[in-house]
Amino acid sequence: MDTTKYRTQIPVKKDGIFAYEIYLEKDFGMLAERLKVCKPENRRLCIVTDSTVDQYYGDQVEEILASCAKEVTRFVFRAGEENKNLNTVQDLYEHLILHHFERKDMLVALGGGVVGDLAGFTAATYLRGVDFVQIPTTLLSQVDSSIGGKTGVDFNCYKNMVGAFHQPKLVYMNLSALKTLTDEQFACGMGEILKHGLIKDQGYYEWTICHRQEIMERSLEVLEEMISRSCEIKRDVVEKDPTEKGDRALLNFGHTLGHAIEKLKNFSLMHGQCVALGSLAASYLSMRRGQITEAELTAIKEANIAFGLPVSVEGVTPEEVVATTRSDKKMEAGKVKFILLNSIGDACIDRSVTDQEMEDAVKYLENITLL
Repeated sequence: MDTTKYRTQIPVKKDGIFAYEIYLEKDFGMLAERLKVCKPENRRLCIVTDSTVDQYYGDQVEEILASCAKEVTRFVFRAGEENKNLNTVQDLYEHLILHHFERKDMLVALGGGVVGDLAGFTAATYLRGVDFVQIPTTLLSQVDSSIGGKTGVDFNCYKNMVGAFHQPKLVYMNLSALKTLTDEQFACGMGEILKHGLIKDQGYYEWTICHRQEIMERSLEVLEEMISRSCEIKRDVVEKDPTEKGDRALLNFGHTLGHAIEKLKNFSLMHGQCVALGSLAASYLSMRRGQITEAELTAIKEANIAFGLPVSVEGVTPEEVVATTRSDKKMEAGKVKFILLNSIGDACIDRSVTDQEMEDAVKYLENITLL
């Protein structure tokens, strides 16, 4: 394999200045080289990972970092959304304190969205803020949570209710890591990718559907092109609105109802699956309001199915889902900031969606007819 083939570099700006780079690589071979910008030879590094990812990559990444850093430690917590909480953060604080981590030292988030969110939040709050880098290993984290500086943990099953904005120093993606994902985990990332096309780029959305076979076969060439475009979409939104005071909220398409379903199902459904359900529900409301056609709604449902994503949900009531949205962090002045589609590739923020409309959208998911 050509060692330079999968090497995409996407700069992210903050206040007009290049703040960090997103690297897409074929393996971990360039990790030490990319980290030079952080001057690791003068820092202690703590690899933060979970018990699943550690088995795949913990030793390899620690060996690479040990070759370029002053000192390397590793903190491993049990895999699972249920461990993305303040108790785990407290354990990580203690690890850092016992290993004498100072403000100039750095955390390395190695894993999926749970790892990245938790490590980033710890970095934002330990000693009032230390640097961290993202090494996302799932498709979902590569195209979503590793970019943009949102960090956080769940609090008493309220998703991401405690958090901070804290930008990484760089993002390093090993595309080959996607080969180790289960089909379900891979599909979860596709939920976010389809979302990016729906809210910002109709051409990209259609390209994704046209390349379904190569994507599902995990062709590295096609994955690189797809992930690069998704990263560019998220970067462009985040650069204009880094702390979600405006259009960054468009990235929450599908999340209002999706998060509520995720919580009510006690996280038995993965985040990407719930986003896909929420996106379909939001598309249904967009159709009801005459902003997209019924044929377009059907096509969105068919795309979910084609990429292994759910289109229906059981075991929750519409009333429960709507009530749960009231504890969502996206509430503003008592109203939900709901994201709808003006058209495919063009989303908008809407504060007029009623409880009845949301209940109707959940009923649509309950009664949906499969292909």
